[in-house]
Amino acid sequence: MPETLHQIAQILRDPATLAGCVLLVDLLIGDPAFVYARISHPVVIIGNLISFFEKLLNRGGNILRFMTGSLTTLSVILISVIAGVMIMALIERIPFGFVLEILLASSLIACRGLYDAVRAVQKGLDVSLDKGRAAVSQIVGRDPESLDESGVTRAAIESLAENFSDGTVAPIFWFALFGLPGLIGYKAINTLDSMIGHRNDRYEYFGKFAARLDDAANYIPARLTGLLIAVAAVLLPGASSRRAFSCLVTDASGHKSVNAGWQEAAVAGALGISLAGPRIYGGKLTNDIWMNEAGVKDVGAAHLGRALSLYRLSVLLLVGVLAVIAWLQIS
Repeated sequence: MPETLHQIAQILRDPATLAGCVLLVDLLIGDPAFVYARISHPVVIIGNLISFFEKLLNRGGNILRFMTGSLTTLSVILISVIAGVMIMALIERIPFGFVLEILLASSLIACRGLYDAVRAVQKGLDVSLDKGRAAVSQIVGRDPESLDESGVTRAAIESLAENFSDGTVAPIFWFALFGLPGLIGYKAINTLDSMIGHRNDRYEYFGKFAARLDDAANYIPARLTGLLIAVAAVLLPGASSRRAFSCLVTDASGHKSVNAGWQEAAVAGALGISLAGPRIYGGKLTNDIWMNEAGVKDVGAAHLGRALSLYRLSVLLLVGVLAVIAWLQIS
């Protein structure tokens, strides 16, 4: 029996197997509210660290702000990675410590949380436009009052597509490559971008390095996510994998974001709808090209439901890919 347990432990040390387990645990339990009501979530701790440095160092002229912002970014990432290394050193001393590693890593994956948040928008729209606006305001930065039903739906689908990469594929990618320290380091980069990587008077220079670093960290995962969605479209009745791949080729690079266009173009093509396009942020019109301009623009809760179905299939495909990689490495 001990020999069997040892063999199981060895199998679970495989990076792809561990990554698959992390994803499955997140799908099963998400972020348990009763746990994080008592202790701080790791991302909250990283966010508090960023706030400390930002309040201390974000001052002076543009060049100074850029330098102190870069120092803040590198310091937060370094502290996060060192924390990950120290945690792993402790975990490796614990019998079957991989279980704790999986639980900790799953708290840094947002696969189930994203689904629940976007599903809430669909449920809201089924009741009323105001309910849909209230739900979508929790996941996007646009003024919800400026959105009609199509605007709310597109905003939710775009958030679903983009955050599938940022919240699931990219964390799994960096975890599979560099373990828990790599995952925590990635979450530090992603949190830095979400907190200080904004183009406004306060963060334009202080957060510039963080924003560019986030682009780099998501470059490969974003493209993998687009391909994953396009392949998963084969499994969804009425969706078009061929059109998804076509939109990846023709539209993805035209998006204002170097990364988000890949996921949005794949979803738009697969579902036959148009995403992105002109929209309002902070009271200002952002002119962006349409992903799949020939697609349906008058979208609603039903389209959001199909986007969620495509998301589920994409996640299932990701689990399958990790399982195949694990099997090839173990066999």
